[in-house]
Amino acid sequence: MRRTLLSLAFASALVLASAANAQAIDPTAIARQALDRLDAGDYAQVEQSFGEKMAAAVPADKLKAVWESLPAQLGKATGRGEPAVSVQGGATLVKIPLHFEKAELVATFAIDGEGKIAGFVVQPAQAAAPAPAVADDAAFLERELMVGDGERALPATLALPKGSGPFPAIVLVHGSGPHDRDETIGPNKPFLDIARGLAAQGIAVLRYDKRTKARPRDFTSGIFGVDEETTFDAVLAVDALRKAEGIDPKRVFVLGHSQGGMMAPRIAAMSGHVAGLVLLAAPARPLLDILVEQNRRLAVLDDGNTSDAERDAINALIQQVRSTRDVATDAASKGPMGLPVGYWRSIDGVDAVAEARQVALPMLVLQGARDIQVVDADWQNWKSAFDRDPKVAFKLYDKLNHLGIAGEGEGSLAEYQQPGHVDPQLVDDVARWLQAH
Repeated sequence: MRRTLLSLAFASALVLASAANAQAIDPTAIARQALDRLDAGDYAQVEQSFGEKMAAAVPADKLKAVWESLPAQLGKATGRGEPAVSVQGGATLVKIPLHFEKAELVATFAIDGEGKIAGFVVQPAQAAAPAPAVADDAAFLERELMVGDGERALPATLALPKGSGPFPAIVLVHGSGPHDRDETIGPNKPFLDIARGLAAQGIAVLRYDKRTKARPRDFTSGIFGVDEETTFDAVLAVDALRKAEGIDPKRVFVLGHSQGGMMAPRIAAMSGHVAGLVLLAAPARPLLDILVEQNRRLAVLDDGNTSDAERDAINALIQQVRSTRDVATDAASKGPMGLPVGYWRSIDGVDAVAEARQVALPMLVLQGARDIQVVDADWQNWKSAFDRDPKVAFKLYDKLNHLGIAGEGEGSLAEYQQPGHVDPQLVDDVARWLQAH
């Protein structure tokens, strides 16, 4: 990668902010809006959002030259990941993954207390820390396998209990965005925790790298939907697990997290070989509506108010959603988060509750009460739809966030950057439910 790619650098000094001003802005909305304007070629507007030193260091013409060089070096942009927020040196840092055909980058913004961009850098994404080795005395082993065939196959890890089997088994299906097999988010690895926790209790677990992570080049045409992103590969994973030595093919389950939970009923229907479903923080409403709701919620988390900048960003998102749902909008054009309109339409057509009714499988529905992404409205939808169904069990955890990790107080995106582990009680509850089925 050429050095010019990294020439969007932090200004030499960050402006320290008063607490009152810091509460009046939404750094995530400011960063997202800057990326939207860069994608639209509105470099002058981006320069206006810079602080004085940053504007002097990176004027609009330099910004244009560097930003427009990225596709030539890295291929077509294929979307963005979820932002991570932290505080450093008096500024708020917002890191947003940028996905290209040939590389993964991270755009980092430093937002000062006046809502100005005091620093901006684009860097190659750092590889996630490797999973620690399995202890010699563990009750399970891990081995590598592939999901699918040929060059499009996805690398995977099977956690297999020691012994002769056959064992009950489960496939883990990721949430939105490009994830590795451990579903690494900051320092946390929820799928690693779940896989090893279940394997230690006699349940085989298959986790795999999501296609958008392992093979982003498969999406360069811009014509794809949620099935190409998630469903088809999860069905292949179920098939691979059923055929693995030591697995009971009649007791293969699917655990879907977040968007993966929303898609789990469809995965089961398409496979025809799934014994039951575990839904962890699964949306029960259209994701486009949830996306707008999330932005509104995050805007008021700090001080209970929505600033002008936050309101503008939310209104822009609402317009994007309306445009996405307008049949006159080209399916290949960019929608929310830089993803194609056609992709969002495919997700908008998913009715997870209705599809779960159709497959009529045993289900365990899990929800953290501190989840700020999939919230009580979704939990209540699942409850009202299946509360009288004897095949469906529910577990609500007072202290857990969207990742199944315990914390205190109101949840936040910044919490995802604090190291932790999936709550052992949640893992035990899943293990007992699986063993009972």
